[in-house]
Amino acid sequence: MTNKDEITMNSDKNAYFLSLPEITELSVPPKTILLEEGRIADKLFLIRKGCLRLFFNNEGQDITFQFFFEGDFVASFDSLYKRTPSLFSLESIEPAELSVMKREDFFRNLGQKPVLRQIYEEKIIERFHVYQRLFLSRIKNTPQQRYEELLKEYPSIIQRVPQHYIASYLGITAVSLSRIRNRR
Repeated sequence: MTNKDEITMNSDKNAYFLSLPEITELSVPPKTILLEEGRIADKLFLIRKGCLRLFFNNEGQDITFQFFFEGDFVASFDSLYKRTPSLFSLESIEPAELSVMKREDFFRNLGQKPVLRQIYEEKIIERFHVYQRLFLSRIKNTPQQRYEELLKEYPSIIQRVPQHYIASYLGITAVSLSRIRNRR
């Protein structure tokens, strides 16, 4: 499958989601907290425009562990499913245009619409795959290698995401990231 085929399939899936009557639209400025760590998730978001990040607080320092861009579905899936407090916060980095579905509408539709269930399962598997790669990368790769992987996957991330969030994501300081960038 080519990237173009993948984009078309994802666009079709996103169009299906957007066609559901329970969808609402939300525009938010940068630095908007959409889900606070410790709260129970009650919404699923589809990013139509913008960039979001997931982060958690570790002894007063916020640690970014994932970025999301146009076409991505975002939620604290564990919290959404189990009704447990979220282990992280969700925040907009850029002005964002989001399509939103409430938890109860989402799970009702999941039971009634096999296409939505298939989309959900694919997104969960995709997220699991991303976390596996991230976990292995943290164990076996140097910060330089992790940075190169990030640029390969998201070439425009440097223009869209502040350096301190990227450094946090890579598990290094902003100064170390600056050194890595200067070596390129």
